[in-house]
Amino acid sequence: MPVYNVKLIRKEDIADGTMAFYFEKPEGFSHKAGQYADLTLIDPQQTDAEGNVRTFTLANAPYEDALMFATRMRDSAFKRELKTMPIGAEISLDAPHGTFTLHNKTDVPAVFLTGGIGLTPARSIILQAAHDKLAHKIYLFDSNKRPEDAVFLDELMAAQHDNPNYTFIGTMTQMEKSKCSWDGETGLIDETMLTKYVGDLNVPIYYIVGPQGMVYAMVEMLLTAGVDDDNIRTEEFFGY
Repeated sequence: MPVYNVKLIRKEDIADGTMAFYFEKPEGFSHKAGQYADLTLIDPQQTDAEGNVRTFTLANAPYEDALMFATRMRDSAFKRELKTMPIGAEISLDAPHGTFTLHNKTDVPAVFLTGGIGLTPARSIILQAAHDKLAHKIYLFDSNKRPEDAVFLDELMAAQHDNPNYTFIGTMTQMEKSKCSWDGETGLIDETMLTKYVGDLNVPIYYIVGPQGMVYAMVEMLLTAGVDDDNIRTEEFFGY
C-alpha cells in the first residue's frame, strides 16, 4: 500500500472524551467504506511503550473531501500528541486496509451492531450507501451509555431522511446518568430488540464492531438465536 504524509486541517470534540481529526485527502487516494488506516506520528515530542502507530477506521465516506478519524481520548502519548497537533502538521498514513465492507447482494439486509467509537465504520458505509442510492436494507443498532457519549448521533439519525432503506435504532444503557432527553430505546441490544425492527433474524448479514466484550456478547446472542455464523462479521476495537 502507498504511504502518504497528510496535513491536519481540522479537529473537533464530537462527544464526551471523543474527538474527530480531519486530514487532507491525497490526490488519487481512494478507499471502500469500512476500511481502515495505520497512522504514524512524525517526530513526536513524546512517546511511550505503546509506540507511535495506531490503527483507525477511515470514518469518512469515500465521497467526502477529507479523511476523518475519530477516537476516544484516553491518556496515552500518541493521543496527547494527536490532540495538541497544530493545524497544518503532518502525519504518516498507510491505507487503505481491511475487508469490513458492505456485501454486494442488495436483496440481503445489513444489520450493524455497534458500541461507542465502534460506530466509525458504520458511519462511512451508511453515508456512502445513501450517496450511491444503494438498494440494501440497512439497520444500525448503536449502543451507548448516554447520548453525551454517542458519536455522530444526530448525523446518523438524520441520514434516514436521505435513504428510505436505512433505519437507525439508538439505545442507551445508563440514562439515569444523563442530562439529555432521549425517546429512543434503552437497555442492551438483545434478541427482542432486534426482532422488533428486523423481523426474521436469519435473513440479514450482521456487522458487529466495538469493544471486545460487546463484540463477544453480540456474537453469542446471535448464535443462540440461531443465526448462521457465516452471516456474522466482526471487528474489535482495542484500547479505546
